[in-house]
Amino acid sequence: MRAIGLFQSRPVTDPEALVDLELPTPELRPRDLLVRVKAVSVNPVDTKVRGIRIKERLSSPRVLGYDGAGIVEATGPDCSMFKPGDAVYFAGDITRNGSNAELVAIDERIVAAKPKSLDFAQAAALPLTTLTAWEAIHDRIGFSKDRGANSERSLLIIGGAGGVGSIAIQLARLAGLTVIATASRTETADWCRTLGANHIADHRDLVASVRKLGIESVDAILCCSSTDSYFKPAAELVAPQGTVCFIVANAQPVDAGLYQAKSIRIAWEYMFTRPQFATADMIQQHEILTQTARLVDEGLIRSTLTKSLGPINAENLLEAHRMVETGTMIGKVVVAGEFRS
Repeated sequence: MRAIGLFQSRPVTDPEALVDLELPTPELRPRDLLVRVKAVSVNPVDTKVRGIRIKERLSSPRVLGYDGAGIVEATGPDCSMFKPGDAVYFAGDITRNGSNAELVAIDERIVAAKPKSLDFAQAAALPLTTLTAWEAIHDRIGFSKDRGANSERSLLIIGGAGGVGSIAIQLARLAGLTVIATASRTETADWCRTLGANHIADHRDLVASVRKLGIESVDAILCCSSTDSYFKPAAELVAPQGTVCFIVANAQPVDAGLYQAKSIRIAWEYMFTRPQFATADMIQQHEILTQTARLVDEGLIRSTLTKSLGPINAENLLEAHRMVETGTMIGKVVVAGEFRS
C-alpha cells in the first residue's frame, strides 16, 4: 500500500522530513478495523513527532496521522460494531502507525460512523480536536453534557481560533456556558464569534483584556496554547475552587503554588490516554464521536475545516505541516483524495 512516513525527526524544510513509501498492509488485532483512508487532517502532534520526537533513525518508517475518515475494508475476529463498507471517522492511537496511509488498522472502540451530512474531508477535520475539547470540558473540568445545563457558568478558552478552540467554543455553547475566547486578529476574532463565542479577549494582555469586558473571574479555563505563557494569568483569572485545564505540556517548571490559595484544580487533557493505556472506558471515544456525528447531522456542530489540499502525498502533507507550524492556522487543514506520489 502507499503511505507517507519518516525515519527520523527532521525540520519541515528538509525534503526527507516526510517521504512517499510502499508498505505492507497492516496486520489486524482482534478488535481492529482495516480502514481505507479517504482524508486526513494535520494537528500539532503530527508536527511535534515529525520535528523533535524521533531522535535515532528508525529501521522501519513511522507513519503519522491522528485524524482520518474512510471506509471499513475488513474487520478483526472480535469486531462487532462495524462491517466492511461502513463510512467512519476516527483519531487514533499515538503508539501505532496512523492514517497517513491507504490502509490503517485501528481499534473499533475509538472509531465512529462518519456524520452523514459531511464529506470525508469535512469529517476528517473533527476527531482529534473534538475528543480533546469534549474530554477537557466534560471529563476533566466536569461541566454537564446536558444541553443548556451550565447557563450560569463561564469558560475562558485560550486559543479560540485554533483546532481545539474552534470545536470547544461550539461544545461549550451547546452546554449553555458563557464563552470568552481569545483572539488577537480581526479574522480570528470574527471566526470565534461565528462559532458562538460570547466575548473576545486578547491573549497578548490576557488579564487586562478579560477584566475590560467587565468579567472579574471565570469558573474554568481551557488553555489550548502555551502552558508556560498562561499558567500565571490563568491563576489570576479563574474563580476560587475553579478548574484550569491544559492540553500542551509545559516546557519549563511551573509554580503550582500559585493555585493553592484559591484551591484551584489543575487538570490535564491528553486525547491519547484512553487508547494508549487501553483504559476500561476506552469505548467512550466511540461514544463521543457518535454523539458528535449526531450533533453535526442535526446542524448543531459544524466542521472546522478551513483549508483542503490534495492528493494525499508527502508534498501536500509537508505543506499542511508548514501551515500548522506557523501557529496562525484558523480551524483545521485537511489533505484528501487519492494517495499519489
